Amino acid sequence: MNGTTKHKDGNGPQQTDLRHFDLRRLIALVTKESYQALRDPSTLLIAFVLPVVLLLLFAYAVSLDAKDVRVGVVLESPGAAAQELAAAFAGTKFLDAHFAHDRREVADQLVSGDLRGYVVIPQDFEQWLAQRGSEPLVQIVTDGSYPNTANYVENYARGVVQSWRAGLDVGAPAQAVMLEPRYWFNPELESRRALIPGVIAIVMTIIGTMLTALVVAREWERGTMEAVLSTPASVAEILIGKLLPYFVLGMLSTLGAAALAVFVFGVPMRGSLAALLLLSAVFMVPALGQGLLISSLARNQFLAAQIALFTGFLPAFMLSGFLYEIDAMPAPIRAITLVVPARYFVDSLKTVFLAGDIWAVFLPNLAAMAAIGGLFFVIAKRATRKNLE
Repeated sequence: MNGTTKHKDGNGPQQTDLRHFDLRRLIALVTKESYQALRDPSTLLIAFVLPVVLLLLFAYAVSLDAKDVRVGVVLESPGAAAQELAAAFAGTKFLDAHFAHDRREVADQLVSGDLRGYVVIPQDFEQWLAQRGSEPLVQIVTDGSYPNTANYVENYARGVVQSWRAGLDVGAPAQAVMLEPRYWFNPELESRRALIPGVIAIVMTIIGTMLTALVVAREWERGTMEAVLSTPASVAEILIGKLLPYFVLGMLSTLGAAALAVFVFGVPMRGSLAALLLLSAVFMVPALGQGLLISSLARNQFLAAQIALFTGFLPAFMLSGFLYEIDAMPAPIRAITLVVPARYFVDSLKTVFLAGDIWAVFLPNLAAMAAIGGLFFVIAKRATRKNLE
């Protein structure tokens, strides 16, 4: 027998928790849950179709790159130097220059949203150039309702003017220091290469947290979870049997997403596949633990979905460093990010894809994810046992 019986309140027998681990029971539970997952279209949709959709969206529809930003160039001066500067604006790949001779025309286009800014080369440009050497007066007007784009327009316009000025032969003294930039890890400065590793973390959060919460909550909702828990299988066997198939689904989804990232979207894979799999496996621990905890507390699919959305998906999307720099957040928000597992996973994924196997980055992140996951599982196991009382 797996255990003895005793009276809890003198009215009836209750099985004690002396059931010991049995590998055959675990294999049977894993097999049953695997068949159930394969028969569920929504599970396969979330595990395999959703990653492809998200990767396509963030690879092609979402971009943080400022290329071909529409700007106006108002050429009020007919001089040769002004014409050369206007040609310099037309030659940059970052700005899509539209020329005009009246600033009121481009001002109206700025108000309507057709332009993100405009540059005015004034009528007295040649006089300023003659009087002040290589320091001409050029006005830059940007649309402040889009702060990031406004900064891009200002910086690119300044760069065009400085490059043009550096080529002038006006007897100006040579610069004492020449700045020569170098960009490590992402020399092309393509936002796609930084976004796609974060998408993989979002996908694994959805599979590990949301899918697990919904599936286990459905068991509670239908009453089949109580039936399973009344069998000779221990709580640990049941939880492992429930979660192991979704762990495998998450790992397969990671491999598929990584293959798409490298071979379709051109994201470099400078680290090793072993490091990627290790990071993904450890991240699935807090993701699955959180999903199990949510299902144990909610016990119905609608509530579980809402809790998983607000405690799993949104923090992974907003507070992981996927889209927004954590260092730029206020101090209280930065403190909250410390308990978001996706923060450590996104950092590790960007490192393994763009930089390589840097274990000085991986090891602290692995320890943090494992600690958060262990806490989730301890709380979830206690909540599951409490539901049986």
